[in-house]
Amino acid sequence: MDSSLKNYITVTAGYWAFTLTDGAIRMLVVLYFHLLGYSPFEVAMLFLFYEFFGIITNLVGGWMAARLGLNVTMHIGMVMQVVALLMLTVPDQWLSVAYVMLAQAISGIAKDLNKMSAKASIKTLLSGDTESTLFKWVAILTGSKNTLKGVGFFLGALLLQLVGFRWALAILAIGLFIVLIVTWLFLPSDMGKSKSKPKFTQVFSNIPAINWLSAARFFLFGARDVWFVVALPVFLYEVLQWDFMKIGGFMATWVIAYGLVQASTPTLLRGHQPQGKSAVILAMVLVIIPAGIALSLNQSWNPEWVVIIGLLVFGIIFAINSAVHSYLILAYSDHDKVSMNVGFYYMANAGGRLTGTVLSGLIYQFYGLVGCLWVSAGFVLMAAIFSLKLTSTNEV
Repeated sequence: MDSSLKNYITVTAGYWAFTLTDGAIRMLVVLYFHLLGYSPFEVAMLFLFYEFFGIITNLVGGWMAARLGLNVTMHIGMVMQVVALLMLTVPDQWLSVAYVMLAQAISGIAKDLNKMSAKASIKTLLSGDTESTLFKWVAILTGSKNTLKGVGFFLGALLLQLVGFRWALAILAIGLFIVLIVTWLFLPSDMGKSKSKPKFTQVFSNIPAINWLSAARFFLFGARDVWFVVALPVFLYEVLQWDFMKIGGFMATWVIAYGLVQASTPTLLRGHQPQGKSAVILAMVLVIIPAGIALSLNQSWNPEWVVIIGLLVFGIIFAINSAVHSYLILAYSDHDKVSMNVGFYYMANAGGRLTGTVLSGLIYQFYGLVGCLWVSAGFVLMAAIFSLKLTSTNEV
């Protein structure tokens, strides 16, 4: 087997295993702490440091990877995730808001180190290949990751119901540790290491297209998380009175389907290479969907079907838009600076997630799911406006 393909498969397998734990821990924390009596805003606050430290990690992590190698930063992320999982296995009386926020901070650092390392490694493994191959491999990695995150949602809900909160976390930690050992043995130690030793100031991109794309990414992912992270599962539990398994199964199915659409994006676009205008068109279509769901929920229609159908349509367009973004950031980047550019880009991504997560709990508590959906529509509109700038830069 070609060494590049073998390394790509190893990176993908490690990313899959990590993503399973990331989706599971998210579902476990949302459901378990809501069950303990936490308000929607308090649940959102548990993820504050998860997202905040993701911003810092992406900024610093890309620079670290360029100096130490992507293999090192990816496995540091895995170790930290094992620690975060085990931290939450303590008795309930230890699970103060501050303690859980600390555990989630470690998990957030772990997630973004792992994600940045896996995404950036594709560019280094495919040096000399065509842009169409890059688009295909990025779409497969990104789409499969989100599919596995959906499986993680379901796995978290299933383990919570079958073995309880603490045993669920212990099982996830043991599984990830085994994968960590295997991937460490198989991947080259110098993967993604820069030929030079870049200065920290070089993490801030001087390429306009990357800066505009990062700004669009901030609002795109804020638009998703402002209603998906806290508001939606709490709405399903409180208003529609779904049980944990039904909530976990539904959200898992959505994320799995979302990932499959991402992975299929090159086929859906019929081989056309995405350009800046692709991101503009997709964002303009997407803005209609949360606004339409919000309007529909104010009618006398069945709210269950409105949410299910609306989320399905939202997921399809959002997945294609996200896949286009994931391709463009690599296409705009030079091989030697790819980890720093990807780190900067995912710093914006984490900033959008942080903003969306906090607003998801806060707005839901005062204005319900409809309020969250209107904010989502506004965020997508901002993503479209920033994407317009991509059409005036040099296309890939």
